[in-house]
Amino acid sequence: MTTPAISLKGIRKRFGDLEVLKGISLDAAEGDVISILGASGSGKSTLLRCINLLEVADAGDVVIGGEAIAWKPKRDGGREAADRAQVERMRARLGMVFQNFNLWSHMTVLENVIEAPVHVQKRPKAEAIAEAEALLDKVGIADKRNHYPAHLSGGQQQRAAIARALAMHPRVMLFDEPTSALDPELVGEVLRVMRALAYEGRTMLVVTHEIGFAREVSDRVLFLHQGVIEADGRPDEIFTAPKSDRLRQFLARTMPA
Repeated sequence: MTTPAISLKGIRKRFGDLEVLKGISLDAAEGDVISILGASGSGKSTLLRCINLLEVADAGDVVIGGEAIAWKPKRDGGREAADRAQVERMRARLGMVFQNFNLWSHMTVLENVIEAPVHVQKRPKAEAIAEAEALLDKVGIADKRNHYPAHLSGGQQQRAAIARALAMHPRVMLFDEPTSALDPELVGEVLRVMRALAYEGRTMLVVTHEIGFAREVSDRVLFLHQGVIEADGRPDEIFTAPKSDRLRQFLARTMPA
């Protein structure tokens, strides 16, 4: 049996009295493109942050490439990662693309892309630069290599962020509403890059409100509602024959007429 690229087992996360994730379990095989839909507050972004260990799940296991995160108890009754080196190793397998780009404003686009390969992975700078230039060409902004983020459009910044994530050779790409901060006319250029990655066979978990994208490129679509997976199926099942009343209501609000 093939080891999943990512396996989540019973993930729970609470903020104060609010339980945001209520026992999420999910396997993503190598090459799967899984789109995650849901209304605001359904737990979508929190789920990605628990996978990337930006948030510590209160319960459950995160397994990446067959390796489970090791936990240890805290005095307050919570838990934390037991091995900081393991956390860094696991994070290096995950490329995270955020809503708001998160580029370093004091670095050029090229410097943003080579920073982690050179300083975290200790790769030779010349090698990192050559690969960064190829990645910037791949996402269509090779001519912006020496520009600072403030001089780029939102779509160009997000494509630079995608190139930066790819430069770490991640096993899985995580996208958290990658087009939600963009002006409508810039959304297409980012989705084109993401489609190309999907067709390359990259493993991707995509939190998105772009229904057309989810329908076109996903192997599976998840619908989260109040911290649980309300629906999980192929795009044709989710979009043409939704079995959940809540999913039908959500699609009625979000799908183009």
